[in-house]
Amino acid sequence: MKRVLITGASSGIGKQLAGDYADDGWEVIACGRNAQALATLDSPGRQIHTRVFDVSQLAQTRHYLAETPCDLVILNAGTCEYLEHGQIEVDKITRVFATNLFGPVYCLETLLPQLQAGARIVVIGSLAGLVALPRAQAYGASKAALAYFTQSLRLDLHVRGIGVTLVMPGFVDTPLTQRNDFPMPMQVSVQAASRAIRRGIAAGRDDIRFPAVFAWLLGMVARLPLSLQQRITQRLVRP
Repeated sequence: MKRVLITGASSGIGKQLAGDYADDGWEVIACGRNAQALATLDSPGRQIHTRVFDVSQLAQTRHYLAETPCDLVILNAGTCEYLEHGQIEVDKITRVFATNLFGPVYCLETLLPQLQAGARIVVIGSLAGLVALPRAQAYGASKAALAYFTQSLRLDLHVRGIGVTLVMPGFVDTPLTQRNDFPMPMQVSVQAASRAIRRGIAAGRDDIRFPAVFAWLLGMVARLPLSLQQRITQRLVRP
């Protein structure tokens, strides 16, 4: 039986992935901060083990991920906080980077030495890392940094036979995005997100972006002169 470890499995994409992989016959190690939410993943026929800890805490992460060899690691845990217009809110930026960037780094410090050739690491980023968006100085920057980290890591792990996949979703209907106070074009369900991610992983893809049209549009925007980018993105997400 293959084993997958998923962080951020308490809700949203991570919870959907955990259930779907368990239903497909995988042994699932579901990690998250909410013990009650993780407990709802358990059902007859599923092989799910839960671990309750915070990936932004290095000591906790080292403890709970020790001796956890896996075939697949999905680093999904993430958070989002928007800054007030034109203000530098250090506490918010620190919290977002602690989870979105250093969380995966902390996990990999312990997990990477346990992975064998043929294993795959999947990092959940965001299309928000492609272009600058209003009020997203913390979230967007953390996801842009995470994308660079993941792509660089892929180059170094290739010689070890370990695959590295970067997933860049658009807007997904989760408890996190339900707090947003702006329009979210081309939003997809967690079920659709899970399907896209699992299909991409099964195909061995290094880069997974969805929804396709929205990913293409943002990719095109990222290639435009900066002045045009700013005009467009300020309309995509209203201040």
